Amino acid sequence: MVQFRRTYLLSGLKINDLLYMKKFIALASILCITGLQAFSQQAPKPYGALPTKGQLIWQETGMYCLIHYGVDTYTDKEWGFGDEDPKLINPSQFSAMQIVAAAKAGGFKGVVVVAKHHDGLCLWPTKTTEHNIANTPYKNGKGDMLKEYREACDKLGMKMGVYCSPWDRNNANYGKPEYVAIYREQLRELYTNYGPLFISWHDGANGGDGYYGGAREARTIDRSTYYGWNTTWAITRKLQPNAVLFGDVGPDVRWVGNERGHAGETCWATYTPHAPDEGKVPANGYVKDYEGTEGTRNGKFWMPAECDVSLRPGWFYHKTQDDGVKSPYALLDLYYKSVGRGAALDLGLSPDQRGIINEIDVKSLTAFGNLLKQTFAVNLVKGATLTASNVRGGNNAKFGPQFLVDNDRYTYWATDDKVTTPQLTVDMHTPKTFNVIRLRENIKLGQRIDSVEVDAFLNGKWQPIASATSIGGNRLIRLTQNITASKLRLRITGSPVAIALSDFGIFKEPVHLTAPAIARNKKGEISISTEAPVNSIHYTLNGQEPTLNSPVYTQPFLLGDGGVVKARSFEGKGQVSDISFVSFGFAKTDWKVVDSTTSNYDGNKAENAFDENLRSVYSTLTKEKSPLPQQISIDMGKAQQIKAFGYLPRQDKQADGIIDSYNFYTSNDGKTWEKVASGEFANIKSNPIEQPVVLSKAVNARYFKLEAVHVISGNGITIAELSVY
Repeated sequence: MVQFRRTYLLSGLKINDLLYMKKFIALASILCITGLQAFSQQAPKPYGALPTKGQLIWQETGMYCLIHYGVDTYTDKEWGFGDEDPKLINPSQFSAMQIVAAAKAGGFKGVVVVAKHHDGLCLWPTKTTEHNIANTPYKNGKGDMLKEYREACDKLGMKMGVYCSPWDRNNANYGKPEYVAIYREQLRELYTNYGPLFISWHDGANGGDGYYGGAREARTIDRSTYYGWNTTWAITRKLQPNAVLFGDVGPDVRWVGNERGHAGETCWATYTPHAPDEGKVPANGYVKDYEGTEGTRNGKFWMPAECDVSLRPGWFYHKTQDDGVKSPYALLDLYYKSVGRGAALDLGLSPDQRGIINEIDVKSLTAFGNLLKQTFAVNLVKGATLTASNVRGGNNAKFGPQFLVDNDRYTYWATDDKVTTPQLTVDMHTPKTFNVIRLRENIKLGQRIDSVEVDAFLNGKWQPIASATSIGGNRLIRLTQNITASKLRLRITGSPVAIALSDFGIFKEPVHLTAPAIARNKKGEISISTEAPVNSIHYTLNGQEPTLNSPVYTQPFLLGDGGVVKARSFEGKGQVSDISFVSFGFAKTDWKVVDSTTSNYDGNKAENAFDENLRSVYSTLTKEKSPLPQQISIDMGKAQQIKAFGYLPRQDKQADGIIDSYNFYTSNDGKTWEKVASGEFANIKSNPIEQPVVLSKAVNARYFKLEAVHVISGNGITIAELSVY
């Protein structure tokens, strides 16, 4: 036997026997691993509540559209009563492909289909109720709109979600335990037959007047317990495990608290919901909470905000709102105030009576989509030299600042645990002009950063140009003016733990003019103005788009009989603003109060209801309980042909006194009154815009009276403005 004897030296220790070689190799391996660990660093520990896989998918989606089409499209209502004839659903050109394509053209990544609204008509052939698409003329009762949406989303690479209203004003069992079983079965059908879904959408409209199988009565339920939400949500978890549940207060995505499409300047993805009077999470589900705009720093749950707003003034199509479609730059502003604040933008689309998105809407969506592409096409930081004041593990390549520009939400620059206020210097080598800054955190590790500031090296010194709070999954800072600089500095000014920043970018939004503002005084004089001087402002009164050939605005002009005013700013060669428009009723110069429920404060007098000042309010609110109905009667000074009236609720984000059920009367002598309209101002608390009511037939009258039958809350009524058309 030949023995191999060699001498190995390790830290002064001689090993002369082959027998010890295995022990040496093992020891060397341990020392090697230990050495590598000394030069490496583990990822930061997660902080606070964390998102699920479904919530990450939702965050990456960013923008989606909520599609409202149904019987309300044909009845000119926002909420159907439940007694509508299914035969109304017979669109001549219904095209889920055209609808989904319009959303995609706008840069949206998914659609949420309203499969059933409060009127109860199901747009798929459900086994749970006869009030469904099988009993409509559409495709001779063989149609399935949900299936068509599913196919369109698959072909166009769009995500799909569904909304099935829990409130059903048609179903005879609503309010009873039997209905809950029906509702759950409807959800099972939708989840089973039309997935995969990225969101199951719910809202807080529950209970009230309805048809209810012919009962025609008001039914009240406790929305926090009636639906047995924990059991109902379990259906979603089982059948669509990656779909987030959206509701007024979660459980996965919360309502932002308004229908203006705005998140708070500070908007945390974490949230601790509460019952309004308890200050804690309800044991049996969640209730509507109008305080979800900002969220809760270090909240109990990861529950980011959705900002829902309609492309039109209402959620369903109304031809009278064709002029109210939001412009591309209005949509861009919504984008910054929703997606740019870490929330998502849910834009309402309203197919018209043909069953397609109207050409006016498509034009605006497409222009908005192109504007987004143009703005965010190039991150001007790419190619820059990034220098961090600290990198986790001592300049470890795994956590370096180079990951800030790789367009990956989950690679990131991280700092050592004790370094919570680091700085990043960006040298772009040549001057760059920008007006938008983008920041993102790797939210798989939680929402960590409280606040940041950004400096630019201008005129030989660092000067602050921007600041922000609550970064989260996405933060866009829109600057008020262009900045041109070759060096930038990002300072993390507040964070309870080491940072995990995944994105830093700067972008250039195209130059544009601001649309002019249009106003009218009580004399009926129209004034048009802009924030900054422009070459000219042109306007029209015939519904046409203003061009350079349209009348030039030079001074206020009288518009006594009302109408639609459109205006546009012009500057230089071909540079134009978006079109602004306002629809005016009859001038209120000679209007007088005939009679009204007494106001308790001089500042809230009845005349405020027609002073052309949207901020003043006629209010009868009192601390004591005040009986309804309450009313205001107005003399217009002369007889007019009335085709419609409008009620504008208070505009201060308060709900007390907002009228949601009304009677409308007219008279020729101020003594004998005829009721010409009655009904509800649907969804007015969440969407407090002017509620226009078109009369069934035109009426010639000198006097009119609005009678409040019911208010959302409070003891009394409030009116910001009344108009007659």
